[in-house]
Amino acid sequence: MPHLENVVLCRESQVSTLQSLFGERHHFSFPSIFIYGHTASGKTYVTQTLLKTLELPHVFVNCVECFTLRLLLEQILNKLNHLSSSEDGCSTEITCETFNDFVRLFKQVTAAENLKDQTVYIVLDKAEYLRDMEANLLPGFLRLQELADRNVTVLFLSEIVWEKFRPNTGCFEPFVLYFPDYSIGNLQKILSHDHPPEYSADFYAAYINILLGVFYTVCRDLKELRHLAVLNFPKYCEPVVKGEASERDTRKLWRNIEPHLKKAMQTVYLREVSSSQWEKLQKDDTDPGQLKGLSAHTHVELPYYSKFILIAAYLASYNPARTDKRFFLKCSGIRRKSMFLFYRLLAILYSIVDSRVAPTANIFSQITSLVTLQLLTLVGHDDQLDGPKYKCTVSLDFIRAIAR
Repeated sequence: MPHLENVVLCRESQVSTLQSLFGERHHFSFPSIFIYGHTASGKTYVTQTLLKTLELPHVFVNCVECFTLRLLLEQILNKLNHLSSSEDGCSTEITCETFNDFVRLFKQVTAAENLKDQTVYIVLDKAEYLRDMEANLLPGFLRLQELADRNVTVLFLSEIVWEKFRPNTGCFEPFVLYFPDYSIGNLQKILSHDHPPEYSADFYAAYINILLGVFYTVCRDLKELRHLAVLNFPKYCEPVVKGEASERDTRKLWRNIEPHLKKAMQTVYLREVSSSQWEKLQKDDTDPGQLKGLSAHTHVELPYYSKFILIAAYLASYNPARTDKRFFLKCSGIRRKSMFLFYRLLAILYSIVDSRVAPTANIFSQITSLVTLQLLTLVGHDDQLDGPKYKCTVSLDFIRAIAR
């Protein structure tokens, strides 16, 4: 489909596979499809775009928002009910507490005339959170087509591989589809597609090429790179706006943007400051040295899990391993900073975070970022376990600041 090729870039293989699995509207599709890949690899965007473009009846549910069984089942049923009653515009709220009730109510809702002769798609985003719910939920969704005797396909979107989901008791195996990370060529093509209409495509493509040359080694997240592209583009085209350079004067444009991209490497990657604050820093020509570490540790805004990782690192540095079982009780006296193993850091992290933390590449990349920012120091590897050793370099006041 030419239209899909223009909207969904660099995912032709995955789109083709999904279209083959979906087939015609009235055909029975594959009962369940498991789609996995790292953050910002296009899983959600491709799935939503494909279903909307093909105008297939579907419901999209985020498992982070629907954190209990009842919320999840009721969200699916009420969205389906809205689809089936869209013609007369009236629908009643459905309540559901068990998966058995869900199957019964699902049959009733999908018996509507406009859903009866075509495949209904249920998309469960952040599907790794299903593992924290009732044991029968995942096997039930995998076999929903069989249990309900309806033409339905359940799509699971996750950052975790299928092997981490599979129950020990066995279950129906879904069709597994992998979304690889975007290559630098893919990112160049996708980001260049966002060029502002007032500038030529070649001019914006040259800017994206410079941006990726600086950031690609430390950041491959499409969302973050897109944010950085939008944030720094006004500074890149500033000489053109002032009439000091033409769009083809790439060397002069590079000299103008280079120091500002270096500032962005120190601050914006972890969103320490807001976009408006960053723009003010650029206008004031503030020296990034004035933002020591993380803005002299006075205003800190780390990603959610980075805060807990840093707190866990501090606890591991100032408490001997033998006290871990005592739930990190405070004691008096001055503690020296000590080295700790990577595995101990993760164990403490899992203990202090309320929700279940999946060991994804996102968590590991945040640890690497903290090392890059010199909030953690890599001091070696353990000979027996072959695990890296770290040391926390921040003070208690800094930990208190991020804990707020």
